[in-house]
Amino acid sequence: MRVFVTGASGFVGTAVVRELIGAGHEVLGLARSDSSAAALRTTGAEVHRGDLDDLDSLRRGAESADGVIHTAFKHDFSDIAASGVIDLHAIEAMGSVLEGTEKPFVTTSAFLVEPGIFATEEDAAHPDSVAPFRVPSEQATLALADHGVRATVVRLPPSVHGPDDGGFIPKLIDIAREKGASAMIAEGTNHWPAVHRDDAARLYRLALEKATAGTRLHAIDDEGVPLHAIATAIGQGLDVPVVRVTAAEAPAHFGWIAHFASLDLRASSTLTQQRLGWKPEHPNLLADLAEGHYFGEGRRSML
Repeated sequence: MRVFVTGASGFVGTAVVRELIGAGHEVLGLARSDSSAAALRTTGAEVHRGDLDDLDSLRRGAESADGVIHTAFKHDFSDIAASGVIDLHAIEAMGSVLEGTEKPFVTTSAFLVEPGIFATEEDAAHPDSVAPFRVPSEQATLALADHGVRATVVRLPPSVHGPDDGGFIPKLIDIAREKGASAMIAEGTNHWPAVHRDDAARLYRLALEKATAGTRLHAIDDEGVPLHAIATAIGQGLDVPVVRVTAAEAPAHFGWIAHFASLDLRASSTLTQQRLGWKPEHPNLLADLAEGHYFGEGRRSML
């Protein structure tokens, strides 16, 4: 299958490209820059120049492929609502040329469920979720199932981990290194789901190959890692003390990610595993942290 992949040079997207090529698929990867294009070519992928703001380039890429995997997202936390709008327009543009073809279209979402529940794939996107700016994109994707597109959504957890991770875990490590202490809020009994990026990449491939139209899929290995366990692992990795901060002290310690450090999210992938035969095989989050690659000098979050 010839597959158009957005975000093909990103943290998740590079793993998806490797997974697809390893399974015998051809990849047409979206690249915005010369460096991204060069990196893609080394994987054996074909390059399609453009970006999420260039809707015509997205339509051309989708139209020329047998299926689409959309992993790109502009993480501009200074105006995250605008990032959500860009994502929605990208999905609408690619979806418009896929209508009536029955081609697979796999998009990426966050955990958009009602806070405080143990989430399953059956839980619809909720306006009070932790990422409401992504709700319209998930809804637009699933609506395409009624228009002749085998559209599915992969929900990624707060921590998609592994070598070269630039997300929330490296950000917590950066803060702990700067403050000289690894912190949790109160007792750290809140949770984050997590998955290794190579396991997530395999799920994207399986979704492309055989997922049923209109389904949500959960890329979940750890159903909920307590934040006190994450803080302890970071403290051990950096050899700094582990401390508790109050909710009132959290913004001063964590900065803009204080909200994320307070989230209590738990989720299951039982239905995903049953439907697609997917089973996580790579190290879970705490085992990945124990391997030590997160703590090398010069390693920093991209957030």
